Amino acid sequence: MTVNEYNEAVEQYSDRLFRFVVKSIKDAHKAEDIVQDSYEKLWKNVENVDGAKVKSYLFTTAYHTMIDRIRKEKRSAYSEDLSLPEESHENNYSDLSEILKEAVNKLPEVQRMVLLLRDYEGYSYKEIGEMASLSEAQVKVYIYRARVFLKKYIGKPETVI
Repeated sequence: MTVNEYNEAVEQYSDRLFRFVVKSIKDAHKAEDIVQDSYEKLWKNVENVDGAKVKSYLFTTAYHTMIDRIRKEKRSAYSEDLSLPEESHENNYSDLSEILKEAVNKLPEVQRMVLLLRDYEGYSYKEIGEMASLSEAQVKVYIYRARVFLKKYIGKPETVI
């Protein structure tokens, strides 16, 4: 496909593609984004797409992009519905969070660092090892020791509450 064929495809199919998407999702802004994404994918693939089949490529790409967005929105809406009632517990159990902060501060520096990187920041053992110049096994040991210390320090949550 040549650049002229690409420009011709934009002129010929952009309005039809937009109407196709907007009829399905009923949101003009999202439809514009999907059409833009479809043309971007076409541009990235311009060498591999036959000029005679560009209409089919565009509509197929727009359809799949639209479906992906709908699924992504459903997942994010679902995860928002499943929000944990942490905020309501914070007020009731403020002593527990204070004790946890106190316990974490009592950890040796290396244990505190690897524990926070793992549990609060979500880094992998390998990434933590690279940051701290430790082996993966050392990182795991430090995290295990930190968790054991925290468990002993805090005890049973029922006693704090």
